[in-house]
Amino acid sequence: MQTIEAALEQYSRAAFYRITIQIHFFMSKLLVALSLVVIVVCHQACTSNQETQAAENQKSTSANPLDFVISRVKSVDYPARAGAFPRSLEPNGEVRKVPSKDWTSGFYPGVLWYAFELSKDPAIKKRAEEWTWLVEPEKTNDRTHDMGFKINCSFGNAYRLTSNEDYKAVILESAATLATRYNDTVGCIRSWDFNRETWDFPVIIDNMMNLELLFLATQYAGDSSYYDIAYQHAKTTLENHFREDNSSYHVVDYDPETGEVRMKVTHQGISDESSWARGQAWGLYGFTMAYRFTKDSSFLKKAQAIYQYMFSHPSLPGDLIPYWDYDAPDDNKPRDVSAATVTASALYELSDFSANSNMREHADQILANLMKNYTVPENAPHPFILDHSTGNMPKTDEVDVPISYADYYFIEALLRQKELDLR
Repeated sequence: MQTIEAALEQYSRAAFYRITIQIHFFMSKLLVALSLVVIVVCHQACTSNQETQAAENQKSTSANPLDFVISRVKSVDYPARAGAFPRSLEPNGEVRKVPSKDWTSGFYPGVLWYAFELSKDPAIKKRAEEWTWLVEPEKTNDRTHDMGFKINCSFGNAYRLTSNEDYKAVILESAATLATRYNDTVGCIRSWDFNRETWDFPVIIDNMMNLELLFLATQYAGDSSYYDIAYQHAKTTLENHFREDNSSYHVVDYDPETGEVRMKVTHQGISDESSWARGQAWGLYGFTMAYRFTKDSSFLKKAQAIYQYMFSHPSLPGDLIPYWDYDAPDDNKPRDVSAATVTASALYELSDFSANSNMREHADQILANLMKNYTVPENAPHPFILDHSTGNMPKTDEVDVPISYADYYFIEALLRQKELDLR
């Protein structure tokens, strides 16, 4: 028989085992319960974050475009500094900064002037003034045809919005400088000075955009020589830059002694015979603008024909944001938002001169699609508004990035849309 002590000891051991098992069982259930709580909380947090992000995306794409532009401009106080004009984004995400001599230097000041026009915000006006005066040294730069891009986008808008005579003085001196590049025998303004071993007198379709500075100079100063140069340049370009289907060559090289065409080539398109997308947009915009000043019906007809070419092209995507070249192969098709913004801005003006209602509809569709799928995030730390432009694909430079001139013509298109809506 067990002694009383042994029985008590055995009972105590059994009780201890039972308690240990119960504690283990309880702790297991507690751990399971806690795990479930953690899973639920994490799921709810993730879902909340996803819903928040979706809401932010929806807010960005559904926001009023004009409000979005003003918000973007205000959100990044990019201080004015010589040699630091924002042109695009580098592959590492840093802003590519350029000096005033770069052909794009006038666009960011122009963006600020347009944003001031929309907002009437004196702080934005102050920034626009600061950036504009940093472009002033270009008024005597006779080594470039890009005087219109640099001076008209900055000082041109500044004078239009303020009537400050100091701005007009810069415009007129810049026009005089640009006129020195005109060759009467060729009937054009020389575009580039580089690549002299290949070209004698190159003229690019982009140069149509710089004629507005000359037309305005005649209006401001009464000097018809500026008008005559611009008019003749447009007529020569009309004669030599376009194929039978109304697509444009990028570069036409002339003999400066005889005025004869030496060659028709590309510099930024995929091939000499291809249709570089931004080149088509420059032509559309340039001849529409030339018609505004001259009322020459041949310019209007050419602009309308370029429009028909672009919007009937089989490679134009459904959202109307073109690939960088209309003839680009399927394995090399980044979009060029800058071509789309130039096109939209041109179409608002061209629709005012034409009976074709599709022009206005296409411009509206472009802007809607840009807002929906091509804007940068609202909290982006750089000063750009739109993404997915292509600068120079043959050099794989500025491919699928924000670029300043895309923003400039985007806001201009929005302003033109607003003006038409108010009529």
